[in-house]
Amino acid sequence: MNRGLLLSLLSVFCLTAQAGPQINVGTVYDYLDADKSTYLKRVFNSGDATAFVKVNVLEIVYEADGTSKEIAVVNAADGASRNGLMASPARLIVPAQGMQGTRLLYMGERDRERYFRVRFVPVVPEQEDDFVVSNEERDDYKKSLSAGVNVMTGFGTIFFVRPKNARFDTAINETETRYELRNNGNTVVIVDEFKSCSLSKESDCGATTKHHVLAGKTFAFDKEKGREYRFFLIEGADKKPLKIASR
Repeated sequence: MNRGLLLSLLSVFCLTAQAGPQINVGTVYDYLDADKSTYLKRVFNSGDATAFVKVNVLEIVYEADGTSKEIAVVNAADGASRNGLMASPARLIVPAQGMQGTRLLYMGERDRERYFRVRFVPVVPEQEDDFVVSNEERDDYKKSLSAGVNVMTGFGTIFFVRPKNARFDTAINETETRYELRNNGNTVVIVDEFKSCSLSKESDCGATTKHHVLAGKTFAFDKEKGREYRFFLIEGADKKPLKIASR
């Protein structure tokens, strides 16, 4: 096959494959402060077609051995029976190059911290869905997507619901060879932008990582000679830069 023709066909295929909705939900981790009950989450669509997005909520439950499982959150019609996180609306129609928001509403007791996975899943609307579209509009949408290979990528975010009486109590234990940070409070603290860099060569740094230290858990690392460890310790609204050097 002629090389120019091949490149032309590949370009057409790539453009076709990219056609359709392209959603973005911003940050992967969100936090509901102790004095709040709702959180606005925005969904952006940078694609060239309308995005029909389902919002699913699952609770992350941690077992005594540290393992976790996810349980679908089912809220009763009776508001008094609701206990957990719900999305309103749970179906979003996001126009091309546009944005829509859903409110994440927590209802129930807040005597302990709870964790949820919120999934934003783009779909092709069907009759049984709750999207307010006519059969004709639904068929037209399917036809517009069928012209190409469309990969509609969804996103999963983690949502932390802090207890009503959130308390921060971070204890640090440091020796010549090891650094330990223990969360003795009742809500998550964050070790953000953590990286290890050489003391003699500024550009010699490891990957930058983020760590969530749950209540009762510990974040720790062994110190290497000639390295400096940099990160931010975030306790709610308080963000503190820290540096730990090992010479």
